[in-house]
Parts: sequence; structure tokens; C-alpha cells
Amino acid sequence: MQTLPPGGPNHLDAIRLEVYRSLLQAIAEEMGAALRRSAYSPNIKERRDYSCAICDARARPVALGDHMPVHLGAIPRSVQAALAALELGDGDVALLNDPFHGGTHLPDLTAVRGVWIGPEAELLGYVASRAHHADVGGAAPGSMPLSREIFQEGVRIPPVKLVRGGAIDRDVWRMILANVRTPGEREGDLHAQLAALDVGVRRLRELAERRSPGELRIAFDELASYADRLLRRVIERIPDGRYVAEDFLDDDGVTENAVRIAVAIEVEGDEIDLDFEGSAGQRDGNVNAVAAITESAVRYALRCVAEAVLGTSLPAGGADMAAVRLRIPERSVVNAQPPAAVAAGNVETSQRIVDVVFAALGQALPDLVPACSSGTMNNFTMGGLDPESGEPFAYYETVAGGMGANRARDGLAGVHTHMTNSLNTPVEALEHAIPVHVRHYSLRARTGGEGLRRGGDGLRRDVELLVPARVTVLSERRRYAPGGARGGAAGAAGENWLIHDGEPRRLAGKFTEDVAAGDVISIRTPGGGGWGNAGS
Repeated sequence: MQTLPPGGPNHLDAIRLEVYRSLLQAIAEEMGAALRRSAYSPNIKERRDYSCAICDARARPVALGDHMPVHLGAIPRSVQAALAALELGDGDVALLNDPFHGGTHLPDLTAVRGVWIGPEAELLGYVASRAHHADVGGAAPGSMPLSREIFQEGVRIPPVKLVRGGAIDRDVWRMILANVRTPGEREGDLHAQLAALDVGVRRLRELAERRSPGELRIAFDELASYADRLLRRVIERIPDGRYVAEDFLDDDGVTENAVRIAVAIEVEGDEIDLDFEGSAGQRDGNVNAVAAITESAVRYALRCVAEAVLGTSLPAGGADMAAVRLRIPERSVVNAQPPAAVAAGNVETSQRIVDVVFAALGQALPDLVPACSSGTMNNFTMGGLDPESGEPFAYYETVAGGMGANRARDGLAGVHTHMTNSLNTPVEALEHAIPVHVRHYSLRARTGGEGLRRGGDGLRRDVELLVPARVTVLSERRRYAPGGARGGAAGAAGENWLIHDGEPRRLAGKFTEDVAAGDVISIRTPGGGGWGNAGS
């Protein structure tokens, strides 16, 4: 750990600060473990599509679990939105998913609870849990349709009190469950999120009793201050200058027009300015990202660069990143306004924002920044009627791809990269949960880009529907392949296929299909880009 001068008159020495950093991180991780173990849906308990965090009383992050980057960078906005809309007392829990009021996209439900300590019930901070629910209503099972407005994407929840003084508000609870296809599963997953908050509150109270509330508050402030100082040291190591990059989404799901994402990065001393002027305007399809997503992607990219420079992660997830200035034009694809459709903005546009930020920073730090990874989460949703139970089923997963290579090593094959940090659903768990068979699951050999270091290979996953169902796929890098770096070759683009009566038909990158029993959806994901010229 690097020791830097303390940030103020009330400060902790480096050793004690590192102890607090580890303690708070462990609490966030334990919250996630509780959520995973008590969840009902395969998407949460198998794929780990959730995140937990601890924030101070000012809604600054002080500990982030090792969970989903696209969630974690946006959680502070959710806490801020809950505090702006509600008065949270001891035992209250706020719930929200509205992308225009603290959320990201509708399937991501965020629960926020205050931590009150001592006989005087003093506020220490907040704990938050976010989980991707496999269905929250809307026009298609899985709640990620080829939508044109947010109203087609599911039930929209502004910050509301789900729990009041320790008791669930049954009116709010019933309203939510009445608007989803799988209320039993949703109920179980919501209880799991509340359980995660219970763990966080209990552990923080124990820590405050053991160490004292005053010292814990000092630790919160010091971690945020320390993160800011470390990030400024990182920025100082980036050569001053202006670095410009652009990349494209294949389309918006409605038209075939490419969607431009552009960034201009200016570095001066220990501050950095990221300007997304020149990115495409708000789209008719659902690739629009709200400001919280763009902020989250930038936070993730800078955390990666910081770790590459420092050899250690930033504490508190980088806290409020005071050294970073972000300019995102309103009513653009990186700062959408109502009633824009946003389902894919969270999962796909976030990946491309990371790609362009890395491409720009790669001009300044060419030996540290990797080649492009697969650049897509390959979102796969399906639903129909389960003949055994007679009840609707809905399912969501993402399919891994290839990791981009870097100077030190080849890219990994078949992994979730960048803004997703999830796992695959094991074949046994998937076939147990819904009426499908997995017919093929393998790496796509030699789809990683050539180079001094090879990019990782993508995957092929073929799923046979045993009953009629509606399937939606939101995927990218079917048209613009993941680029290499420093002379490395691009990875192979992805492909989507429908196999009906043994006859394959190629599908678009984003589609909804009503499929028959026996039809097979084949998702073939992109490889990562190579790094360096193989001949050098």
C-alpha cells in the first residue's frame, strides 16, 4: 500500500486505514454472499448478477463489493435519488428502478437502507443492494424488448418506501408483483435483497460498537480522501494532452444505422476532463444510456487504469472522483431523457463507452491499455408457459466472449468482461429452471485476434426451446468487430442463428422471435482483440 500524507487534522495512520478498508470491503462482500445464497432466480444465485455497496451519510461510496461494475458505479446515484425523494428513518428501505431517478434500466432493482447507531439513533451511512430481476413486466418476457420507449420495458418504480420501520409495505409489494410474469421468483429475490441489507446494517453496527462511531466516520472520510489523492497521482502519470477516440454500436435495434460514441479526453496536471460531445443523439431504439451509466463506465475505466499504474485498486471504488470532470450532452445516447427506451443502454452502450475511453487513453498509455474485449454482454431473454406448472416462465442470461489481450498476456477465452462481472448459468441449473436443452456449448476456436499476444476466443451456446416461447437477444459486435491494439488483429465478430427443422437462419444482432418447440437459438460471441504485431 502506498502511504500518502493524511488528508486532514482528524486522520488515521496508514495501517489503521488499510484495516478499515479491508473490514468495509468484507462487509460489502458478505452482503453479496447473503443475497446470492438466499436468491431464487438462476440469474442471481448462479450468474451473480447483483451488487452491494456501503455509502457514507453524504452518499459517497466507501466500500464496493467485487460485483458488477455497471451496477457499482451507479449505486451512489440511486442512494442520492432515494434521499432526495424520501425521508428514510430507522428501519425504512427505499426501492427504485427508474433510470431517470437514480436507476439504470428497469430490471435492476435497487434497495437502500440507512444505518442508524447508538441510543440516540445517529445516522452512520447507507447500505445498498442492486439485483437484475429476470422479469419486471413489459412487452416481452425478460423485460428487455426491442422497445421504442421506456413504458414498454416494464414496471417503472420511482424511489418508494418498500419497508417502513421494519415492516414491509404490502400495498407497494403487491403492486410490484402484480406487474411481473413470475411473481414468486421476484418475491424471493426481493427478500434476498432485503436480507443483504440486514447483514450490512448488522455488521456496521458491530463495527461501530467495537471501534466507535466517531472513528468509523473518520475512516469513511479518510478512505474517500485517500482515493482522491491516489487517483490524482495516477492522472499525473498520464502525459498532459488531448486524446480523441470514437467507436460505434452496430445499430439501435430499430434502424440499421450505426450509433457513434465519441470522447475527447484532456489531461492537465492531476485533473482529467472527458467530453462526450459528438456522440449520437438519443435513439429510437433501446441503446440509450442514462447519465448514471456513462458515469459508471468512466469510473470503471479509470479504476482499471489506476490499478495498472499503481498495482493496487482504488479504495472506496474511487469515492467521488473529484479530479474527474465529465461532460455528457443531454438527449444524447450517453445521457438520455424520458421517455427514451434504455434497456440496452445499461448492458451494451456501457461496454462501448469503456471501449472509447480505453482507446483514447491508449494513445497516452499505449503499453498499459489492452485491446478491445468482446464489447457486448450478449443478452439472451426468453419466456413462455411452462407445461408442467401451467405458469409463465421468464429467463435472462448474458453469454461470455473473448477478453482483449494486453502487453503481458493473452486474453482469456469465454469470460465476461468490463461492465459485466457475472458467470455463466451452468447447463444443469438452466435445464432445471426452465423447459430448455442446451445442445452445444463450446469455445469458438481462433476467434481471438492474432498478435504478439492473442485475444481470447468467444463462445458458442445453442439452446433448444422445448415449448413455444418468445426470445429476445440484444447483442453487439456483429458488425464492428472488437479492435486490436499496437498492431494486433481484431477479434472475430459475433453471430446469432435460429435453427428450425435443421435449417439455420442468420439473425440480426438485436431481435425478438416467436420460436416453436424444437427450435434452437445459437449465440456465437465475439473474440477479443490481439495486442502487438506478431512479427515484432
